[in-house]
Order: sequence, then structure tokens, then C-alpha cells
Amino acid sequence: MKDKKRNIFIGGAWPYANSTLHVGHLAALLGGDVLARYFRLKGENVVYVSGSDCHGTPITLRAIKEGKEPRMIAKHFHDAFVNLFNLLNFEYDFYGETSAPYHHEEVKKLLLTLEKNGYIFEKEEDQIYCNTCEKFLNDREIVFTCPSCGKQAKGEGCDCKHHPILEELLSGNCVLCGSKVTTKKDKNLYFKLSAFQKQIEEYVDNNKDRWRLNAVNETKKYLNQGLIDRAITRDLDWGIEVPFKGYEHKRIYVWIEAVLGYISTCKKYCQDNNLDWNDFLKEDKNDLYYMVHGKDNIVFHTIIFPALLLGLNEGYRLPTDIVSSEFMTLDGDKISKSTGNYKETDEIVAYGSSDTLRFYIMGYGPEKKDSDFSLKDYATIHNNEIVNKFGNFINRTLKFKGINKIEVNVLDPLIRTRIEETYDQVSTNIEKYEFREAARSALHLVEFANKYYDDSKPWILFKEDIDKFNEVIYNCAVIIANLANIFLPFMPETSKKIARLLNLELSFEFTSLDNDIALDNIETLFTRIKI
Repeated sequence: MKDKKRNIFIGGAWPYANSTLHVGHLAALLGGDVLARYFRLKGENVVYVSGSDCHGTPITLRAIKEGKEPRMIAKHFHDAFVNLFNLLNFEYDFYGETSAPYHHEEVKKLLLTLEKNGYIFEKEEDQIYCNTCEKFLNDREIVFTCPSCGKQAKGEGCDCKHHPILEELLSGNCVLCGSKVTTKKDKNLYFKLSAFQKQIEEYVDNNKDRWRLNAVNETKKYLNQGLIDRAITRDLDWGIEVPFKGYEHKRIYVWIEAVLGYISTCKKYCQDNNLDWNDFLKEDKNDLYYMVHGKDNIVFHTIIFPALLLGLNEGYRLPTDIVSSEFMTLDGDKISKSTGNYKETDEIVAYGSSDTLRFYIMGYGPEKKDSDFSLKDYATIHNNEIVNKFGNFINRTLKFKGINKIEVNVLDPLIRTRIEETYDQVSTNIEKYEFREAARSALHLVEFANKYYDDSKPWILFKEDIDKFNEVIYNCAVIIANLANIFLPFMPETSKKIARLLNLELSFEFTSLDNDIALDNIETLFTRIKI
């Protein structure tokens, strides 16, 4: 009896539509695509979603500065994100945007449920206010002098890592007009996050052996401090309208509505494709639930989102797996446009290829500790690992001078065993989001293949023992066929090219070659990067 297909939900973090995405952002997101491609290749039921975070103060401030509507700013960067994800061959089932009507309506319905369940309440307190602009200000709209480094900083925090206290913010100025700030009483709606302290503690304890260490440590830090209730409304024109009387002039805070996008996009995709969204989001139906993001987004996925799901009290599954990457630097320093330490991702792709960048990020990226990206290292990996090992093995097998086809032959059982071991290693590591180990295991099979080729010396066999030559070349071709399967989550373009060359149906299981292969117009898959 064939095993039941698993229902797997994968949520990729929502990039903020206020600037372009650099290689560090992609390092935090690419694991989601690797997971999705792998599970689809195994025949599982997968829904993989994300979208652009299109609301909030930074977009509004940028719009004011550029004399544009906030939706124009958000749309520009949303389109740029989509183009970049296409360039890197991300295969989201659905990539949405928080400005879409379906998302607005879903968020409003979910908030009404939270309010009905007693987890939303009204609170009045002093808020920072600008008399000149006649508006309440949030942290990003305040500039103050950092007492730690003496530099001007936004209220959300200084680059030197200092986080201001209220008194320091009150000494600051309004970003919009430059006036000194003051305080004024204001009413807002709050989410009763503190009510979920014990449940989140139990949730973390039950999953701590699955999650990456940074996720466990960061979550416990907040839990040890004690969860505090958080405002869900703010004074802003651009965002989702508040579905409660008396709050028509306010909008929903992005911290709550963006994570609810996992629900809205899953429902939207399933409804559009005649699927039952409950299969992927509900406790009794979902089998695996991955959240993929950078370490700066951990608590939103381990505390905020789970608390909201618990507050809805509708049987939602809590995320089972937190895939939280560390940071990536560029040439040894923080990636920053303002300091000039920045490279556009499409330029990096043009320097090599999308497949090489994907393999580099997964094999050498910031999985469990910060890592550094440099074009020199990138080119070295491409030339030494991809071209010299992977590409060369394929070329000298399929472009062997003097043959025009590879005939079906006897498969060496040791070859089959080594291939099957690699499937097991890669499968285990991908499902545990040990992407580095998975990529290295795949590459080890390439190294094994090259050693088998060199030890067999087919260039001598071709002249002295044609039967043995045909057997060796067939075994090499079988390895190539299975490399196409194994590398697909990391290097989809390459795998699909190999599949076309060998007339394969890609799948994540051992593949034999049961028909002769015509070697017509075999293309070179990789070219060297000049350093």
C-alpha cells in the first residue's frame, strides 16, 4: 500500500516593499523554495506562499519624500521582488501582497474573531505627538541623538544597536517637520499577547529540538522577559482599515496583518485551485508546517503568529518547523546601500548563473552562523565545484568522442547503493533544513562519480574492451540521471536541462535508464567565470 501523501505548508517571510532585495535577503528566503521543490518532487501535497509587505510608515515616508502615493512605492518594489524571484527560479504557489483586497477582507474577519474571543481590548495612554503636524508619531517618524554614539538615529533604534527609552525619544524631533515632539493621550486597540505566555512556553518546549538554536534562544529571551500586550492600531492613512467602530481613522499595524498573510494567501490559492485550505492549516490535517525567514523575524513566527492562531481558537496548526537563517555580509561588512557596500542581485546572477547562486547560498550560506559573500569566493565555488566537478563529469560522459548513443547495460549494484544512500542523506537533511549538509551530500555523489570514471579509465576501455566501456558509460549515465533528481531543489535549471538530454521524468527516487540514449546536440551546461 502506497504511503499517504503528506500535507505540507511552507510560508516564506514577506519582504517589505520599500527597497530592493540583496543577497542576504535571498539567503533567508531560499530555503523555502528548496523545501517546496523537494517535497513536490516526492509527490507530497504542498502549498508554498509568501507576498510583499506593502503597508506601514517607511513606505508612507518614502512616498512623501518622492511625492508619490504609497501604493505606487509598494507596487514598484513588489514588481521588483516578483522579477527577482523569477530570476532565481523561486516557485511560489502563490506570491501575494498585503495591499490586495482578499487580504484586507481576511484580516478584518480574523480580527473580528479575535475580538469576539476576548483578545482585543481598548487602552488609552500617552503617545508621542507632533503639534506642528497634528499627528501621533511612531518610532520611525522620530529622530533623536543617540547617547551611545552621538549620531542622529531613528526612534526604532540606532545602527550602533542602542534602543532608545521613552525619555530619549521625547528629546527628539519629528522626521516630517523637524519640530520637537511632545505627548498626548490617545486610544488604541491592543492584542492580549500576555494571555498566551504559558501556551507559547509549552509550544517552544515541545518543538525546541526541531528548531534552529537561534530561534529557540531568541524566543526564550522574550518569554523570560514576559510577553506584553501589543497595539494593533495606529494613526496612518495607508493600510488596512480597522473593522471596529470609533477607529475608522486608524489602520491596522503591519506587525499583525503581515503574518496573517500566511492564512489569507493560503486560502486564496486553495480557493483558486479547488483545494481545501483546511488540509494545510488545520491541526488535524496538516503534517508539516515550515516558516522560513531571517533571524530578525524570529519572534514574529514563534510568538506573534502562534499567539494569533491560538487566539482564533479554530483548530489552526501551529508551525512545526522554524527555518531561521543568520545574516550574510558582503566582502566582510554589513550589506548597505548607504555605505556603498552593496551589489544588485541580478548583477551577481549575470556574473555566474541563478543555479550557481542558489547552490552557493544553500551550500555556503548563513544557515547556523553569519557568513560572508564575495564575488571571488562565488566564482571559486562555481569554477571548482560546479564546472570542474559537476559539469566536467557530465561532459566527459555524454560528449565522449566516438559514440553517438549510450546503450542500456548492466548497473553495478555498488553504484545503485551509493546513489540510494545519497537520496537518503539529502532527504533527511532537507527535511531537517540542514541545507548545507544536503548540498554537500549531493556534491559528494559528484565526487564519487568522478572517481569511478577516473578509476575505470573509459578512454582506455574504448580502445581495448568496448563491452566494459559500454557498461562504465551506462553506469555514469545512470549517476547523471539521479544527479538531476537530487540537484533539482538546489539547481532547477541544470536538472531540467539534464532531464531533457536524457529524456527523464524527474522524481526524488532512484531512476534507472531503461532505453538507449541518443547523444545528439549535447550542450555544455556550465562555463567558467573569469576571476
